[in-house]
Amino acid sequence: MNLTSETITSVTRIAEKFSVNEKQKKMFTNCFLSTLNTTTKIIDDNTTFIFTGDIPAMWLRDSSAQVRHYIPFARTDRSLQRVIEGLIRRQIDYVHIDPYANAFNEAPNNNGFCDDITLQNPWVWERKYEIDSLCYPISLAWQYWKATGISSIFDENFHHAIDLVLDLWTTEQHHPTQSKYSFMRNNAPESDTLTNGGKGSPVKETGLTWSGFRPSDDACKYGYLIPSNMFAVVVLRYIGNICDSVWNDEHLYQKAKHLEQTIDAAIHQYGIIRHPDYGSIYAYEVDGFGNYLLMDDANVPSLLSIPYLGYTTCDDQIYQNTRRFVLGKDNPCFYNGKFAKGIGSPHTPNGNVWPIGLAMQGLTASSADETDQMIELLINTDGNTGAIHESFHPDNPDIFTRSWFAWADSLFAELVIKRYYEVERE
Repeated sequence: MNLTSETITSVTRIAEKFSVNEKQKKMFTNCFLSTLNTTTKIIDDNTTFIFTGDIPAMWLRDSSAQVRHYIPFARTDRSLQRVIEGLIRRQIDYVHIDPYANAFNEAPNNNGFCDDITLQNPWVWERKYEIDSLCYPISLAWQYWKATGISSIFDENFHHAIDLVLDLWTTEQHHPTQSKYSFMRNNAPESDTLTNGGKGSPVKETGLTWSGFRPSDDACKYGYLIPSNMFAVVVLRYIGNICDSVWNDEHLYQKAKHLEQTIDAAIHQYGIIRHPDYGSIYAYEVDGFGNYLLMDDANVPSLLSIPYLGYTTCDDQIYQNTRRFVLGKDNPCFYNGKFAKGIGSPHTPNGNVWPIGLAMQGLTASSADETDQMIELLINTDGNTGAIHESFHPDNPDIFTRSWFAWADSLFAELVIKRYYEVERE
């Protein structure tokens, strides 16, 4: 990948400013380039296939997050424009193939979980329906447009995909009565399959939109995943902006606006729980019948990531209450060890901390000191590999999962870049 001299100069400048030793400099540079150097394929059909790392499939979520840190440099870098625009085109093509799928193959080769009991397609690696899988490509495209001014990505194919997404989210507001989606996996852990004949646990129609799985790819306990509904609200606002400024499509604008307002009102009605120690906090999942799950998973969208997603600000009181909860002992996925403490996930071994969670803590921190602590912590828990992993044991960072996980590399680079520009403005 031939980056422009301006991009190379900027990356070098950030590395030099940020680093106090050669390891830090090399680690930032490696993580910044990780997606471009190790997981990106430029395809002859003018698209880009970006796989997740040690799994040869492209997640709509991961691939978006893997290039987000390149957006500030894409304004003047044609190579990065080609990568990101090609990725968006391929993502939108995948949405047309199956808007319920979370991960796709490079070609229609039937790789992946072809024995799952759900509607199968040779392009699909895995068909776990997750709200954020549809949020991420739209968010990426909107952010790219705002950074570069390039609106040609919003072509007729993109327009039609938006219509599909709005219809799907509306259908899944009525999951028990209108949705045809179901998913089961035989001979698998409970987290890999849905109960109730593949429809998931019962939910009441509330205005929230249903999700079968979390961004960890683990099954939801209750069908209304609050942080993912928040992400949907943000993305619906982006869609409204695109309809108004690019397409001049009043009908689609009103369709998105109605859905945004309905979901947002339901978040406030059903997603806020009064906790005896923390006050009003956001639940992780609810079912509309009064049942709720108080926890947070490191995968994004998460409750910790609410300001990063753009749903509210860091100083919002309910977010601050929620943040205190998720970064403490009452969150069942918060772990404390000799070398680190932070949020983990039921997706990995019990007790493991996720670097994505540490990076998100830094990206949503109210103080520069907390951000700096997270950067230092991530550097010191790399297991002497110079890369960021999926998770690690907080008592021994040399024990980790997934040595090649480009999303985590990219998020670390994004954290460092954000901190660099904060220092530059001081």
